[in-house]
Amino acid sequence: MAFEEKRAWVMAIVAVIGYAVYVLVILTTADGRPLPEVPYAGAMLWTIGLGIVAGIVAGIATGIAARNDGLQVDERDREIGRFGDHIGQSFVAIGGVSAIVLAMVEAPYFWIANVLYLCFVLSAVLGSLAKIAAYRRGMQ
Repeated sequence: MAFEEKRAWVMAIVAVIGYAVYVLVILTTADGRPLPEVPYAGAMLWTIGLGIVAGIVAGIATGIAARNDGLQVDERDREIGRFGDHIGQSFVAIGGVSAIVLAMVEAPYFWIANVLYLCFVLSAVLGSLAKIAAYRRGMQ
């Protein structure tokens, strides 16, 4: 498995676990209250921050483990990286447009922040999955 493919797996797994933890914290904190009334900012900041740290640590561990295999990045790796990034960036744009629409209809801040967070997670996960698929099936 190529080093860049391993990095894509790490990013996808960290993003899914981080978001799952966030959703679990919010749902347990809600305790029957409507979701927009749940204090979400602290949980969101902590899970994003811990996700970044976990991604860095996992990336370093992956790099150390792959050090003997060689860490060369060739043209195929760069092309697959661009392909996955384009897939992921589309969800960043979708999140931005969704947040603008929610702001225009004066939705609670909770929904605006959460749609942005969800789209960032989808960007990371789907971009990573696109890279993994390209490594497994090739670029066509």
